[in-house]
Amino acid sequence: MTNYEEISMRFIKRLGALALVVISVSDCTNANPGSKHYDPVDVGLRPQFLVDGLEDSKLKQRLKACENKKFYKTTFSIGHRGAPLQFPEHTRESYVAAAKMGAGILECDVTFTGDGELVCRHAQCDLHTTTNIISTELNSHCTVPWDHDNPNPGSVKCCASDLTLAEFKTLKGKMDAANGSATSAEAFQDGTASWRTDLYNSRGTLMTHKESIALFRELRVGFTPELKGGDSGANVQIEDVFGSQEAYAQRLIDEYVEAGVPAHRVWPQSFNLDDVLYWNANTDFGDQAVYLDSRPIDPNNAETFVPSMAELYDAGVKIVAPPIPYLLTVTDSGDIVPSLYATTAKQAGLEIITWSLERSDLRNGSRTGTDAEGNPVATYYYGFDINPAAQAIKTDSDQFKALHVLAQDVGVLGVFSDWPATTTYYANCFNVK
Repeated sequence: MTNYEEISMRFIKRLGALALVVISVSDCTNANPGSKHYDPVDVGLRPQFLVDGLEDSKLKQRLKACENKKFYKTTFSIGHRGAPLQFPEHTRESYVAAAKMGAGILECDVTFTGDGELVCRHAQCDLHTTTNIISTELNSHCTVPWDHDNPNPGSVKCCASDLTLAEFKTLKGKMDAANGSATSAEAFQDGTASWRTDLYNSRGTLMTHKESIALFRELRVGFTPELKGGDSGANVQIEDVFGSQEAYAQRLIDEYVEAGVPAHRVWPQSFNLDDVLYWNANTDFGDQAVYLDSRPIDPNNAETFVPSMAELYDAGVKIVAPPIPYLLTVTDSGDIVPSLYATTAKQAGLEIITWSLERSDLRNGSRTGTDAEGNPVATYYYGFDINPAAQAIKTDSDQFKALHVLAQDVGVLGVFSDWPATTTYYANCFNVK
């Protein structure tokens, strides 16, 4: 071998070693919630629009200074059903959009078809509001079909379990909405709220859970499947298909094992505490199992935390995921601060994830009126903003104020968002880890 050939071979080997380093560094799926990845993304115009609308403050100045920086994928930004502010939820198109906006983890809500296949839908029986089913021949398969002769929008119920997988895959996803006063199937499906959009409603590719695993791998993101509970009004029940709730919970995990996905890349979720405890006791996926906490509690009254935070931790729960209003409260001076729920969970050793940003119409602020006693009432996800002495969320831009407290003072691992670009922008700007 000549000297030239020896030098060339050494150069090629160096390039190969460098390539392995680059691949290792940019493998975002090995990161924990809150970490930045090395995949550049495009956050688009909305985050800057929201920043511009903030009143002058140190927060605005910091966010404004980040307008021209490069943004990267981050597991602090979690795609809630994909990017359903504008794209039909739980569709391939919605997931791809979320990943392109920097979501480092994506969510497939998991339910099932009548022939026992796991699919991505927010509920067992939501096909009448999230797909075109009632305009197809499959309407007749629904638990309660749309009746063209005697339309009753409130009674329609179409379930994934009403269909085989082959039938399910023929449907088209649409924005989750319905017109409650409709007298035709077409009008019933045309109910998208004005603050959302039908601009990307022309196609929506439905997905199985297995297909979501393959896609999320391709998109280089983490996985957070949510095992959905059953609908007691459906024709087919969980026990009819899987035999037991435990077998259903195991089936979700099995599909990751079969696909060769390691446990550290998956954050399985459930509102059913028993599912979380089952995963903890019977699988390798329990360390990152997420208890979705929607118990009817007062976030500032520890006596309503039943079981207590310490009891949850002692039972084996490591991560809780309450909605945003459980974690925040507003002082008389209008400052947003952590709630007692947030501080108590942290003191008990629990990590926190929360949901969901960009899921409320905040164009006119959080307040929606007053109750019978004259007390302020706020939209659900900003239900913490009800102090009669001061309002904190007055514009859609003010959601950055809430996000700032969640990240810096509560110390959440990640935030679900219907438009992940907003959370991605914040996480990059503040270098959230």
